Amino acid sequence: MSLKTRLDTVRPLSRRTQRSLAWAVVVTQALIAVTGSIVRVTGSGLACTTWPECHPGSMVPTEHPEYADLNQWIEFGNRLFTGVVGLIAFAAFAAAYLDRPRRSRYVRLALIMPIGVAVQAVIGGITVRFDLLWWTVAVHFMASAVMVWLAVLLVYAVDEQDGPPRPVGPPVLGRTLQAMTALLVALLIAGTFVTGAGPHAGDALTPRLDVELETMAHVHAAFLYAFLGLLLAVGLMLRGVGSRRLWRHYIVLVAVVLAQGALGFTQFALGVPELLVALHVLGAMAVIVAAAALWSAAHPRERA
Repeated sequence: MSLKTRLDTVRPLSRRTQRSLAWAVVVTQALIAVTGSIVRVTGSGLACTTWPECHPGSMVPTEHPEYADLNQWIEFGNRLFTGVVGLIAFAAFAAAYLDRPRRSRYVRLALIMPIGVAVQAVIGGITVRFDLLWWTVAVHFMASAVMVWLAVLLVYAVDEQDGPPRPVGPPVLGRTLQAMTALLVALLIAGTFVTGAGPHAGDALTPRLDVELETMAHVHAAFLYAFLGLLLAVGLMLRGVGSRRLWRHYIVLVAVVLAQGALGFTQFALGVPELLVALHVLGAMAVIVAAAALWSAAHPRERA
């Protein structure tokens, strides 16, 4: 009996279990970005001097003349957590593949998860090899942002068929959501530039982006104001749609964005303290989750 034949006889997991695995992917994909920010603000980014080993000849932290044990274990712990993220991602893919009837979109989204973890591990290795140059850290973060967005789509795909989406509301709502998503990407990229110009490089010797921090912060804030403007427009359109489900998603997104904006202004006013940087990254992940959830709710497919 071939492996494919054997797999076809395996009983699928319950829909509830599949949904739980998909949410676990969302949470772990978001948390790996947060642990990465902890590595950065503690100056532990090069405490493991190479990749995939921690130090030449050793996979685990060892006594080192330049790096404290705590910094080494913070960086090594972040790498270990990548393994946890990968295991959960693979479990979600297995659950999607074994489900019956098999749905191609659901399987494709699930397959992206373990592949994305592998790609992120390689990007992380390149970041270390380039001594944490600010733009490599930015690429690393944006890859996480994409993975979190796709993980939210995976959550919704658990209960959806393969057919085309049926957008809710007038076409202008869909176009406004597209513009808002594009602005979110710009907002996140601008945030990585602020980080690149800021004091938290992950290592004291890493060169920073040669732009005034205040200048980049103002650019970042300008994108936030534009995003809020489109968010307000979406809210006005939703009042005429009459969908309670969409409205709940919208309220959550508004609350998360306002909290994240307040946190950003606070951390800038206080001189970018380490704790608030990590919380700001967590807030960014929450905004992505809420925005992706609103997008998915506005573009539903037939229930599986």
